[in-house]
Amino acid sequence: MLPDIPAVAEFVPGYEATAWQGVGVPRRTPVDIIDKLNKEINAGLADPAIQARIADWGYTVFATSPAEFAKFIVEYTEKWAKVIQAANIKAE
Repeated sequence: MLPDIPAVAEFVPGYEATAWQGVGVPRRTPVDIIDKLNKEINAGLADPAIQARIADWGYTVFATSPAEFAKFIVEYTEKWAKVIQAANIKAE
């Protein structure tokens, strides 16, 4: 999106940070409802017009299954927990 501006990783070796959005539901939501939501949301995200709009915003579509999304959240949480602990970050 900004070709003349160097990436942070060019100055900080190993730097990586991402942002994402997802859809969650309350605990104990019936599986059939979760599956229906997943199917419909992923169908929308597969639409070329929606993909183009998301790309215009500088994002990439990340459509996945509920199980894969749950795994992603666990891994993402573990990754940033390590960063927080290593930097000794405390909530105020």
